[in-house]
Amino acid sequence: MRATFLGKDPQSKINGSPTLFVSDRTDRKTYFAQGWVVTDQQALADIGPIPEGEAVVEVPEEVLRFYLEEAQKADR
Repeated sequence: MRATFLGKDPQSKINGSPTLFVSDRTDRKTYFAQGWVVTDQQALADIGPIPEGEAVVEVPEEVLRFYLEEAQKADR
């Protein structure tokens, strides 16, 4: 599986995160989100149990806009 860069938080430093990538899977469209690991206990309690092999990351709204741009390309 390959990952294609879509964009990163404009406030990030060079080689920083959060960043959004799209995979090249052919069975379904998936994305990779690189962000800040959530350690806030209240947020984790609100989210609930996190299955083994999964993680919760926080990304700013600006990064999610790259998803919208990618989705709009697919609709064309």
